[in-house]
Order: sequence, then structure tokens, then C-alpha cells
Amino acid sequence: MARINRSTITKTLSSWKVYGLVGLVQCMAVTTHGQHTTERNPQLEETLTPFRLPLPDPEHIEYLYRKKEGNPVGMKVVLPNGLHALWLDDDGDMRTGDLEGDLDNDCLLIDLNHDGKYGDSGDLIVDYIDEDHDGLADYQVIIENAEKDYTGKWKSHYMWFVDNDKDGVLGYMNWDTFRYEGWDHSGKANFFADYHGQSTMLKVHISSWNIDDLSFNWENPFLFYDLDNDGLTEMAIRIVDEPMAIEGAKDLVTWAFSQQASLVQMTFDLDNDNGAGNELDFDMSLKFSGKGFDYSDQIQPIKEHPIAKKSDAYFADPRWRHLDQLVYAGHEEAYDLTFSRGEWSACWLVFDEDDDCHRWERVEFYEPKDPFVIGSGNGGLDHNPQADPAGDRGEWDLDFSGKGNLYVSPLDGKIHLLGAETGYWRIDQNTLSYQGWQGWRGPNIQPEDTDNFEPTRFATVRYQDTDGNGFFDEMSFDMDGDQQYEENISLLALGQSDESEILETAQMKYEDYSALFEKVAAAQMSHASDMIARAAKEHLSTQWYNHYKNPKSVREQYHNGYWLSYYIYQDLIRKNIKNEENQALIKKAYLY
Repeated sequence: MARINRSTITKTLSSWKVYGLVGLVQCMAVTTHGQHTTERNPQLEETLTPFRLPLPDPEHIEYLYRKKEGNPVGMKVVLPNGLHALWLDDDGDMRTGDLEGDLDNDCLLIDLNHDGKYGDSGDLIVDYIDEDHDGLADYQVIIENAEKDYTGKWKSHYMWFVDNDKDGVLGYMNWDTFRYEGWDHSGKANFFADYHGQSTMLKVHISSWNIDDLSFNWENPFLFYDLDNDGLTEMAIRIVDEPMAIEGAKDLVTWAFSQQASLVQMTFDLDNDNGAGNELDFDMSLKFSGKGFDYSDQIQPIKEHPIAKKSDAYFADPRWRHLDQLVYAGHEEAYDLTFSRGEWSACWLVFDEDDDCHRWERVEFYEPKDPFVIGSGNGGLDHNPQADPAGDRGEWDLDFSGKGNLYVSPLDGKIHLLGAETGYWRIDQNTLSYQGWQGWRGPNIQPEDTDNFEPTRFATVRYQDTDGNGFFDEMSFDMDGDQQYEENISLLALGQSDESEILETAQMKYEDYSALFEKVAAAQMSHASDMIARAAKEHLSTQWYNHYKNPKSVREQYHNGYWLSYYIYQDLIRKNIKNEENQALIKKAYLY
């Protein structure tokens, strides 16, 4: 049978209507979006979300038996769109008359390329493992194979989901496209894949048969933490082991993992303000890069994985079915190992100042590039296409002198990265350039939550450590967006110390980060009150800024307090424009 194409899918549309899946009749749609022609995710063309594999017609089921009498050990089915699928009954509970396997200990194989093979080139495999026999899968394995002659990256998936919080949610397959669509969601950030609560994901974009040891992975692991047991994620850690090409590799095995975690990215919902309609809302991320640490002793046993007898014959690579362990740092160990074992050469910080990030991964990092160049891939702070065009603050300790520690600066009362030589805050004061969940800009195959407005003019604050002691001592303001700094405040020039209490991140837990942000937010409002009082003494009205005087959340305390202080500071400077002595006093009062 020929490979499925658009006309084939269109012809089977009437069959799909039985399942309510009438929205998508092609795997990808090209849509004119604003001024761009954009490849869009199929989710945008759906009317109803296809959460389940469509059931076959009973007449198109062939049950597989090992004996003349007894229950089937599997079934071959023809799906309504003509695809052939195979269910393997790994736990021995399939019965004649069943229309599908179960989702606790069975394995689904789909022949996507119609070559008569089920677990081979170009095919899809979804396996479920219930190691504690409670009827819910503890693991889900998703394999999307590339072709055998392709030995590179990015055309395939080898993934494990671990259901740590036992909510039954694992990875999300789109049963219109028969592809893993981990970015599909409702609202801002209610993802269908298990990025919520306490969960684990392992992933690499390499076909399994091209990997020498399948107990290791690339995103190994991606950990999501539910620290208050509300079913939502307050913190995430992504650990990366970059695969290495095997020199002189023969046959199909071409990649090996170093068993060294060379990149760790951690992110925090500092004010824990996630909830219905705002399921993911990270505020700050830290990135550690360098030699990293050996994690090969972090063994995660798979207690039990039932496998149907003689089922290996259906798989071009059945090795992962026989794993009795995975190797990665778990929820309890990952954070501590980052600091206790990590040999790092750099640390980056990004802070979501405009509070608009709804990505499942982290607040994406600004890069130490040109502060005034904007646009994906253009060499500016937002060079990374997942970064917010404007609205975030990036800082970079490029020699790891600050060890990934933090401090609250007397410059502006904000949380900063110790040891950072430079930092930039690209201001999006009112969140006009919205960073949707995906962050990708320009042509993409992921949904866009809103028209991606990218500003051509923005305000910028530069931070510098001019004396090299690890603390910022100078900030410069380009608040009119002309790419020229019109104002400078130097702690050293004002005779003030730039040092502050060092917050040792190695000793911090999520609760400490949250408490720190609450303290910083309260201090911003307290500082604003002092500035209001100073303005009153100089007979300057602050009622112009009443919008900011009644914060309704910790986040608004942080945001409103800062801007109240800034506006009043500018008014005071303007009033004393010809009095340099008073201006110096006002600058000192503006410091925290």
C-alpha cells in the first residue's frame, strides 16, 4: 500500500467523524499569519482534540494466538484511516472481542510507512509499563523511528515518561497525526503531556538502534517538581548529556552518551502563582555549563517489565524492552549533585521581569550578545528563538567566579547573579511583547498563542561590575530606546558599597527561593513608600502613579514597587535639575 498522503486522509474523513476527529485532514497546514507564511501545528486546524487511538472496526481485527485454545497474545488491527497497528499483550489479560490493548502493560506498534513491519523504519511504538500492578502505567516509552539509512539527530524520538505522582498522565500522542505532540495544550499553558506536578521525562532525537546504551539519554532527566502537592509544577531541572558520535562505527550503532552531565538548567516559579488558566509561570532560571559531573552511579531500577513471549521479532531494536534500569539523577538527587559534583565553567541567569513566560521548560535564557539587536538568530540578547524578544533580564558569569550564587543588589533591590560581569534588562514594562508557551518566533511548527509582536524600540538597563569583585556597582539607563545610555548610577562614585549578603544556592531549597522573592517584593514596596514620603517633603504629587500603589499579589509588589520608585526618582531629579548636590543625595536615596 502507498504511503498516506493528503488525498488518502481526506478520503477517510468520514471514518474519522465516528470519533469526533473532524478538524484535521492533513498533518501540517501552511497559514498566512500576519506578514509571515508560517507552518503551523495541526492543533490549530482541529475542532476536537484526538486524545485516543481510534477504535478499529471489529471486522478489521485479527487476534493472534499461541495455542489453538486460549486467550490472544496480541491483535492486528486496521484503523479507520487505513493504518495497520499491532497490540502486544505483555501482561496476559487480553480477551477475544477486545478492540484494543490496555494502557498498563501492553505495547502498541503502528506501521506508519505501510511496509508490513510494525517496529521498524519510520514506525511508531508506544509501550506501557505498570511495575507496581495498580492498573496505572508507571512508565510510558515513545519511539518514533527514522529511516534505517539516517544516522543523524532530530528526525526521531526515544522517550521515557515516568508518572511519579501517579496521576495517570504521561506523554501526549496526537492521534490525528500519529506523532508525539508534547507542545499541544489548552489555554496559556495547560499542556496535555505531563509537565505538571511531579514527573520525569527522558528524551533524545535519535533512533534507538543508533544508540549504544539505551539506559542513558540526552535530556536525562527533565524533572518537574510539585513541592506543595497541588498538581502543578513549581520548579524544573533539565540535565543534558550530549551524545557523542562513535568514530569508525559499524552497522547501526553510531552514538554514545558520555555519562557526564555537561549542562544543567533549573527554573523556579518564585511566587508560586500558578493555577487554573496559569498552569506554568516560571520566573527565574539558572544555567550551569562546563565539564559537569559523572552521574553513572545514579541507577533507577525498573522493577518489572512484562514482555510477551517471542515478541522481540516484531521490533527492529527490542533492547529497550529488556532494560532493568535507567541511569539518571532523580528528584531527590539532581539539585544537590549540580553543586556537589559539578565542575562548571559558566553560569547564566535570566529573570522574567514582565512575568509573561508560560513555557513548560524554563524562562529561556538571553545570550551575552548585542543588547540592542533584536530578533531570532540576529546576534542580540534574544538570539535564541525561544527567548522573549523583550521583557527579561539576563546576566552572565562567564568564568564561574560566583559559583552560581545570588545576592540582592543595593543598586535596585533585585536578585542578581554573583560573579556576573555584565547584565542587561530589556524592558517590556507592560508585557506588550508576549512570550507564549513555546517561545519560537518566525516560521515554526508549533502553535502561536498570540500574534508575535516584536518591538523595534525598547528601553534597556545595563549592569556592570566595574571593580571585578563579583557585585554589580553600576547601572546605566537607556529609557528612551535610542540605544544611548542617558543616565548612569555608580555606587562607587557615590561612595557606597556594592557588596551584599551572598546567597549560597547550594544550600537553598525551593522554599528559600520563594521566601527570598517575597522578601524582595516587600522591600520594593517599602522602598517605594520611602520615595513617596521624600516626594511629599518636596511638594511633588505622586497621585499620578496611583495605579501602582495598590498591589494585589507578590508579583505586583515586586513590579509596582520598582516602577513607583523609578518614576518618583525621575521627578525628584527633574525638580533638582540644576542642583548637583541634591541630585547626588536623591541618587543615594534611590539606592536600596
